[in-house]
Amino acid sequence: MSNPAKPPKNGSSKAHHDMDDMEDEGYMEPDELAPAMADAQADHGSLGNDDETSSMVDDSKHKVDDLDEEHNEPIVIREDTNADDSVKLYLQQIGRIKLLTAEEEIALAKGIAEGNETAKKKLIQANLRLVVSIAKKYIGRGLSFLDLIQEGNLGLIRAAEKFDYKRGFKFSTYATWWIQQSITRGIADKSRIIRLPVHMIETISKVKRANRELTLQLGRQPTREELAGHLDISMSKLRLALKATQSTISIETPLKTKDDQSTISDFLVDENMEDPDSQVSNDSLVSELDGILNTLRPRERDVIKLRFGLKDGNKRTLEEIGQLFGVSRERVRQIETRALNKLRRLCRSNQSIRSLKNYLSQ
Repeated sequence: MSNPAKPPKNGSSKAHHDMDDMEDEGYMEPDELAPAMADAQADHGSLGNDDETSSMVDDSKHKVDDLDEEHNEPIVIREDTNADDSVKLYLQQIGRIKLLTAEEEIALAKGIAEGNETAKKKLIQANLRLVVSIAKKYIGRGLSFLDLIQEGNLGLIRAAEKFDYKRGFKFSTYATWWIQQSITRGIADKSRIIRLPVHMIETISKVKRANRELTLQLGRQPTREELAGHLDISMSKLRLALKATQSTISIETPLKTKDDQSTISDFLVDENMEDPDSQVSNDSLVSELDGILNTLRPRERDVIKLRFGLKDGNKRTLEEIGQLFGVSRERVRQIETRALNKLRRLCRSNQSIRSLKNYLSQ
């Protein structure tokens, strides 16, 4: 069983705040997270190959023994654990379930192999305490204790479906890997508001590990160029990984001041909102344009407005305007030409309109 991720570090240099963000997010080392992160594991789990499973489990039996002993003890939640009434009730319920002997475990496994759903249910229920024992070690990683238990239970169900009693190891030893994989993947998928893809989480873990290694080698925090060189990745990929570690906050988050009740959204600029000066200027321009266009005949005025998008911002083609008025596109072109000639003559003879022309050319 892989070790829990180390807790976030404090006191790092401000010059390397992006690495601090990675620590604060609680990212796990590659050897801690990798069993749960590959895309193939999403479909088949980290124990999809039976031969590989047997080897992994045999090598880890001594690590699981401690968990197995804890699995047989009454469940005790630390006082600093945020366990609400629903969690306490759940723990009380599973604490009453009788544990299985080795013979009972094998009998149930045989029943599962024959498609007996009742046998699978009994095997799962008898090992729910194992899930809690493992889930406790992941508290503080971004998911609530109850959510950790739920994720672990999914792994337990998968283990019950895949367990082969003929291999010779105990179910709890085998299930530990599935429970751990399910919990670590749940943390990676659900602990952030914006879910990161698997490959990005792996890259972040590698960057974090490389940062620690280089810090020990150099006696200082490495630069981004040194990190990229050590990992043999491009600077753009490194920047993307560091950017992905940034925390997400709500724009409704209140500012931490005593008297001010403002939120972050109060200080965000609406890029789409027109400033008052421009709005007044545009309103004046529209009014003057309407005055000029009113010197044209109604049909000429409508054609000009449609051609230049003065009605709704959408410029129409000659064909489209012709269809609206029931005339040919050539007739529309003639009306447009006549109207533009009138406007040009008007601009040459009217001083105020010449001023408007200068305004439009600015």
